Amino acid sequence: MSRKVHVAIVGASGAVGVEMLKVLEQRNFPVEKLTLLASARSAGRTLPFEGKEIQIQELREDSFQGVDVALFSAGGGISKTFAPYAVQAGAVVIDNSSAFRLDENVPLVVPEINGADIARNRGIISNPNCTTAITLMALYPLHQAFGVKRIFASSYQAVSGTGAQAIEELRQQVDAISAQRPVEKAVYPHQIAFNVLPHVDSFLDSGYTREEMKMENEGRRIMHHPGFRASVTCVRVPVYRAHSVAVNAEFERPVSVEAARAVLDKAPGLKVVDDPAQNLYPLPLNCSGEDDCQVGRLRMDCALDNGLAFWVCGDQLLKGAALNAVQIAEWL
Repeated sequence: MSRKVHVAIVGASGAVGVEMLKVLEQRNFPVEKLTLLASARSAGRTLPFEGKEIQIQELREDSFQGVDVALFSAGGGISKTFAPYAVQAGAVVIDNSSAFRLDENVPLVVPEINGADIARNRGIISNPNCTTAITLMALYPLHQAFGVKRIFASSYQAVSGTGAQAIEELRQQVDAISAQRPVEKAVYPHQIAFNVLPHVDSFLDSGYTREEMKMENEGRRIMHHPGFRASVTCVRVPVYRAHSVAVNAEFERPVSVEAARAVLDKAPGLKVVDDPAQNLYPLPLNCSGEDDCQVGRLRMDCALDNGLAFWVCGDQLLKGAALNAVQIAEWL
């Protein structure tokens, strides 16, 4: 944007809202005025931005007067209720929830993949699911080169994907176990420390979870590939930050590791980290706080025709949420 703009962040006190604030500052986004919005519980608190303390205000129907861009990250219910008020007031909403992701009238965007879709917005643009976005950063360039038919994938999702309370729950459980105290759980149905839970989001009648189906449903829209198929198992792991995904992809055209690496080396927002002999491969620890996703463990899939297996990691609070939203705002 050439001019300075009035930006609002809805859900400013949450884990993603705080990251949005940091990303706006780090990328020198042209903010003329910043409005921080959250529930009445958070109103009155302050957050730092460009050397100042900005006070959080309670989210209301009339909170969007004069706002140019409204970044929403407060859950689907809040988005459905308040996004129309923001649009009515003249703002463009960039929504991080699942509220509008499958609405044909709302672009679902990863700028490196389908940034051109932003131009057809009617006031609302959706940020994709974090695991989907991270996976597609590696899968889409391969799709362009070889034509992806289907994938089988397993995710290893950090607790920060659930929010700040989940991060604290993992910390408390690790401390309790170290001190030989009883473990308390509130966010997850089972202990997450030193454990993995094959349960992310709510279960559907099919036996898949909503999170698992997002890869196929959202992937089709982002890649403009209605025939794309994805069978996914999403797993919550005791990692504080950054998601990892193991992907086995089958393509229409013959693929080789060398050709795939050449494609991925040129992909924007992606680093190839792939030297197993030197123990070099993507790690969530190394991706935490990094804008770029990483891909490695490239190998021919021994169970699929024209198949490639790979491992991709990315910071789901950044590329999976806050960074992607701010990149969309930059495209505007």
